[in-house]
Amino acid sequence: MITVVGGGPAGRNAAVYMAHAGEEVRLIESGGKSGIGGQCLHYGCMLVCGLNDVARVRAQSAVLRRRGILGSLPDIDFEALVAGLSEVQGKIAEFLDKETRDAGIEIIYGKEAHVQGKTVLVDDDPHTPDHLLIATGSCPLIPDVPGIGLPGVYTSHTFSEIPSLPRRITVVGGGIMAAEFAFIFQSLGSTVDLVSRSGFLKNLDPRLREAAIRDLSGITLHEHARLVGIGGEEAAGSVRFVHEGEPEEVNCDAVFLAAGLAPRSEHISGIEKGALGEILVNGRMETSVSGVYAAGDVTGCPCLTPVARREGMVAADNILGRPCEMNYTLIPQSMNLMYEYAFARNAKTEGVSLWVPGPAGPGTFWSVPEGRTGMAKLTADPDSGEIEEICVAAPAGGIIAAYSTFLVSMGVNVHDFQKFLEVHPEADGLSSLIKYASLRFGRENLT
Repeated sequence: MITVVGGGPAGRNAAVYMAHAGEEVRLIESGGKSGIGGQCLHYGCMLVCGLNDVARVRAQSAVLRRRGILGSLPDIDFEALVAGLSEVQGKIAEFLDKETRDAGIEIIYGKEAHVQGKTVLVDDDPHTPDHLLIATGSCPLIPDVPGIGLPGVYTSHTFSEIPSLPRRITVVGGGIMAAEFAFIFQSLGSTVDLVSRSGFLKNLDPRLREAAIRDLSGITLHEHARLVGIGGEEAAGSVRFVHEGEPEEVNCDAVFLAAGLAPRSEHISGIEKGALGEILVNGRMETSVSGVYAAGDVTGCPCLTPVARREGMVAADNILGRPCEMNYTLIPQSMNLMYEYAFARNAKTEGVSLWVPGPAGPGTFWSVPEGRTGMAKLTADPDSGEIEEICVAAPAGGIIAAYSTFLVSMGVNVHDFQKFLEVHPEADGLSSLIKYASLRFGRENLT
């Protein structure tokens, strides 16, 4: 018997894989039947996708309005939006449940599993499986400041509790999640303040960050601002922070916390953890306890769904006696604003960097006059042609970066891309940039 704790991308996919390999698998999902799919489906990727689809319609409408093509922006029924999100997420959860059961997996819903070493307790009933995979995911990181528990303070986990679109909202956080929700609220019609403890999107490539900030030009950004409290008596009414040593305060109708994720390991004991509560694993996803594996957000950053899925599969292969290790090099990532801001980089980025504005194409044509067609950037070794970094901002930036990264991981270099035949029209500047890099590096190496 193999027990998997957690029905998100890491746990569920691993469970299905092992069941199809002929193993008897039990999956424990604390969130009930509607909880299968984990953070990605209910509070992360799919939530952002649903909201961003609506936000982009309004943002694109604003571009056409500025061109005199549309007379007004579409109105948003926020209550219908929230209800619609829940309906679609429910349908996806139903499909995942059926797929999992069809694989022959026993699912235990609505029960919180407590893990003590290799022993799993459900309703104080202990059992010790042959192998155990812990994939309990993550939860929002909540700053410990006064007023944080006031009504009107929300996270991605409580988004559905927002009664109406806030007139003015303050987003707390400085990373990708904060940027995505700031864009969503801005595009839906809220006035947005964003409070970032350090530099906003500080880990993004500077050109990618510059392009992203143009999508967020309607927000008021407070960088290097340390959150000290939420003001209000019966509900949140302001956010207090310290900027350059001076106290400041911004008024708001609601606060949205997007300051990162924390591993959900509070019910795990007898297994070695890190300083933030993350379960420590090796490249085979093995924990400090023999026969116990962990995968996904509970093992710490980068907290990305494709990484969680792959970690789950690595754990599953090792459980099945097929030795393999997780590879974290050149992982593509994406941020959804007006466009998809996607990137992947090797640890070594010492080559030559080239960049171009995005071309006109589907989703960017009407943004040409404003010079907001996105961008593409490439870093490559001029001698070998090896690609070290990819950055792209485009309507399909995530797809472009994902397939390009895979080709790079297979050893394809800039010269090999000369044989690449792209689809046209497409708002993809990366393929032509890579071909240009091949020509340029070829000329330079001949002289």
